[in-house]
Amino acid sequence: MTKKSTEQIVSWLRGISGELSTATIKNLDATLPWYRDMPPGRRSAVGLVAQAGISSFIKYLEDPQAEPWVAADVFAAAPRELLRSISLQQTLQLIRVTVETVEERLLLEEDDALTSRIRLYSREIAFSAADVYARAAEARGLWDARLEALVVDSILTGEYDDELPSRIAALGWQGKGGVCVVVGRATEAVEVDQIRRTARKFNADVLVGVQGVRLIVVIGSADEGEESKPNFMDIVEGLTQNFDEGPIVVGHPVESVVEASRSAKAALAGFAVAGAYRNCPRPVLSDELLPERALAGDSQARQRLVSKIYNPIKNQGGELLNTLWCYIDNGRSLEATARELFVHPNTVRYRLKRIAEIVGWDPMGPREAQIMQSAIIVGSIADAGTVRSRQLKK
Repeated sequence: MTKKSTEQIVSWLRGISGELSTATIKNLDATLPWYRDMPPGRRSAVGLVAQAGISSFIKYLEDPQAEPWVAADVFAAAPRELLRSISLQQTLQLIRVTVETVEERLLLEEDDALTSRIRLYSREIAFSAADVYARAAEARGLWDARLEALVVDSILTGEYDDELPSRIAALGWQGKGGVCVVVGRATEAVEVDQIRRTARKFNADVLVGVQGVRLIVVIGSADEGEESKPNFMDIVEGLTQNFDEGPIVVGHPVESVVEASRSAKAALAGFAVAGAYRNCPRPVLSDELLPERALAGDSQARQRLVSKIYNPIKNQGGELLNTLWCYIDNGRSLEATARELFVHPNTVRYRLKRIAEIVGWDPMGPREAQIMQSAIIVGSIADAGTVRSRQLKK
């Protein structure tokens, strides 16, 4: 093709560019269901994109050495919300229909070189569009990762404002039920996607953060109501392979993600002292580490020992508390306890069973007895402090 004939083709295309745009819109409506279902405003924006593509092709014909069409420049004519609502697949369909419409008209010229140019152009335009979407996805992924790290850090420190719920929602969090925080050692390459896939099997959401050697996973139920709440230990069992060797501590459940800092503090405190628990299970509930946490100075652990064990037993009357105390002091011997209390061993056994029903820990188990002994000590100290405070006030 001579330069003159190229100028003639370009001039001809400029003259029919409006006609090409109209034909493209008709073809889009006839062949793309998603385009037909769009609101009028977005349909118009898509039309602007098609027109920009046609104009860009004409410029490309004028100067073959110029840079091929850059998808970002053409999409600049569209509103920002349109770019977020059209997928890469839909963009490629838009390109195909636009190019086919122009190609049909150019074939009438019976110019092989011109036909080759438009096919080359369509290839470049498709690669450019894919590059734009890939860059956008990468940028969005980096932003989401930074936002997720910020949210997890806020949960761990308990320092957050009223914007936390909106930040969590921006990450796609669907959780409406209970939440718990899990802490363990991070592997060299944390498989975040694998963690998310496992959580989805249990109908749960997760937030994942890595802080030094620690891997933190915030797990939340995607449904509301007691019956729909997941078994957090089952989920953590499925996630065990994503943690490195060492303890995995599961904080106690809380009602919502904005209260997750309490679960996080319990999990972090348990992770710090798990090495003091011989034959520590993996994973282990943070409440199973209450004695070690209390000895390490964890005020939340002392409060839970009193509120979950000591006070419920004490509120049933002094008989159960005295029996438990005596049972532990006598080396967990039913006979020795019965002799000291002047009752039958079966009576001691009945009272211990009653205690297990009240607090959920069986004092006849060695580890559970240790937890209860810690609760008695902490609770007794708290009671003594309360008595002294009242005496001082008098």
